[in-house]
Amino acid sequence: METLEITQEKALTPDHIVQVGSGFWASRTVLAAVKLELFTLLGDNFLSGENIGRHLNLHPRSLYDFLDALVSLGFLEREGIKETAVYANTPETTFYLNKNKPSYMGGILEMCNDRLYRFWADLDEALITGKPQNEAKYTGKSLFDAVYADPDRLKQFLNAMAGIQMGNFMALAKRFDFQDYNSLCDIGGASGMLAISVARQHPHLAITSADLPVVAPVAEENIKRHGLANQIQVANLDFMFDDFPKVDIITMGNILHDWDLKTKKLLIWKAYEALPPNGAFIVIENIIDDERRTNATGLLMSLNMLIETDGGFDYSFADFKEWVTEAGFRITAKLPLAGSTSAVIAFK
Repeated sequence: METLEITQEKALTPDHIVQVGSGFWASRTVLAAVKLELFTLLGDNFLSGENIGRHLNLHPRSLYDFLDALVSLGFLEREGIKETAVYANTPETTFYLNKNKPSYMGGILEMCNDRLYRFWADLDEALITGKPQNEAKYTGKSLFDAVYADPDRLKQFLNAMAGIQMGNFMALAKRFDFQDYNSLCDIGGASGMLAISVARQHPHLAITSADLPVVAPVAEENIKRHGLANQIQVANLDFMFDDFPKVDIITMGNILHDWDLKTKKLLIWKAYEALPPNGAFIVIENIIDDERRTNATGLLMSLNMLIETDGGFDYSFADFKEWVTEAGFRITAKLPLAGSTSAVIAFK
């Protein structure tokens, strides 16, 4: 008997299109939960929907839709259903979104909610004009001029940068071999968290966190809180105009992507000039894959630079190798860190 093999072509569906196109539904649900401090309220406990609603002053109409949407998105755990339900954090939200824990990284989500969400509404205009759509559009001030002039915005910005990079800083401290180096300067050190992460793992290093004077008190407070004031120095530095300190390692976390190509090359050259032979220049960012196909986070971050800056953009490892080789560096390497982020390294 002849057997017929029936094959069925995979049906086309609009599911992916709809999911991505309406992705702001999920985003706003999570951002609202962060703003309301839901994950901090839950802490390590289970709470009923009624208790959550009462503590957060939520209207009962969509209370369970809100909480159960977070369950379906993987941000909450639940036992029971509706009025009989109790809710708890997942291991991830307990660790990263509870403000009472030092591992809190919700600062980036707070900034997404308060700043970036409304600016991204004008992405189409940015794509047509090539102009930023943030404070610069309304006040004429650049991102950094606007943020650094407002203490509350500055604090939020620094918390956001620390939050988005903390896992990467910790991974760098564990995965890069610092043994043969004696000194490190983090250019654009912000709140000092890269310096702190490396110092905790490598007590032999003399470390400097360098940034504008307005940032220094935040870095000094964090360094003191971690008991590292004897190992980490905070230095006032305008990296556009000042020479970089002479050290064995220079690091930059989310710095290069803020600037146009000419400025990127200037900062790379300044790092080269400051380093000794065999010195290391380490850059931590969402490095785009060389084929520009798979690292969606890196590509979307580059669009965020369109929203936020006059000329900034993210780049691939191939781009980085070209620029640092032009500056005189002799060896390059790429070190995967957390998620879609990598450290790209140039050795003098």
